[in-house]
Amino acid sequence: MKIAWAFTGAGHMLLESVEILEEIAATQKHQVTVLLSGAGEEVLKMYGLFNRVKSLTGGYYHELILEKDQMWSYPISGRFSLGRYDLLIVSPTTSNTIAKLVHGIADSLVTNAVAQAGKGKVRTLLVPVDLESGDLDTVLPSKLELDVCENCETCEASAACPPNAITPGVEINLLKCEGCAACQVACPYGAISGGSIITIHMRDIDIENSRKLQELDGLEVLKNPLNILDKL
Repeated sequence: MKIAWAFTGAGHMLLESVEILEEIAATQKHQVTVLLSGAGEEVLKMYGLFNRVKSLTGGYYHELILEKDQMWSYPISGRFSLGRYDLLIVSPTTSNTIAKLVHGIADSLVTNAVAQAGKGKVRTLLVPVDLESGDLDTVLPSKLELDVCENCETCEASAACPPNAITPGVEINLLKCEGCAACQVACPYGAISGGSIITIHMRDIDIENSRKLQELDGLEVLKNPLNILDKL
């Protein structure tokens, strides 16, 4: 099968999605193209997963497609309208992407790919992060705990933070962070956490959009990335 896997800018179920992608790629039964929205690229880097995803690509129909390289016409989407792929997977899918899809908006790499997949009759699976109402536990990227930080400037050293993303006593610039976790090892006070779990509340409008998503032709909504394996 020729499969395209698109990442949007969600941290929730991100690691699980990468692990399932790796499992699919490891079988060598499928050709997998990876599409990264601008936010998807940033978030994969924040969580230290970008290089894992990149390592799965290389070669024709095994490309890593970045939104910033596609400009505004998204020429890669032509493959979907021509039916060149057997399957498009979007996991995880942000509420922003879902809102655009249910209102027929295709102004990004991922929403354009989904729209063109519909025109080319390419089966599409989506794993929304905001599917059910209530509270949800999700994982954060690296975070500087200000109540623990002693402003010792250890994290300013190149070995402690290669991309120079930390301002001691202030914050971690997540747009620079590469998720390497070197800072967590170097900090003598344990002031930098990674993988912390927080609870967030699902918005009614996002839940409603996810419900509407299930009514669109050609799209199949899944609860978890693990369910993807059952669809191959």
